[in-house]
Amino acid sequence: MEMEITFPGGARVDAHFGPYTVKTDQPAAGGGEGSAPTPFSLFLASFATCAGIYVLGFLRQRGLSTDGVRLIQRALRNPSTGMTEQVEIEILLPAGFPEKYREAVVRSAEQCAVKKHLEAPPAIEVKARIG
Repeated sequence: MEMEITFPGGARVDAHFGPYTVKTDQPAAGGGEGSAPTPFSLFLASFATCAGIYVLGFLRQRGLSTDGVRLIQRALRNPSTGMTEQVEIEILLPAGFPEKYREAVVRSAEQCAVKKHLEAPPAIEVKARIG
């Protein structure tokens, strides 16, 4: 997959791929307008939204309702470095959810492709070309 990254003004940086544009910005304190999420916020959001896709698939395959099902993600940072050291994803299941599926729905979320790529990260090469 190829993405084109553009700079539409201010601290905004957009990613274009296929028919989509993902917009990012920085908060006012960081020199932006806060008009879109930061790139790092989108990175974090990819964990829980990916897990959510797997949970949704699990529920659909079994004919279970998504009513009342939510995922809550918490990013825990090291106060001395500011680096995110742990990401917790909690799947909230409604009362009456079949107990026999509770652990299985967790296992389905753990199959998320974003999580798997972080466990075996790709090499990232940055280079510049003129012209």
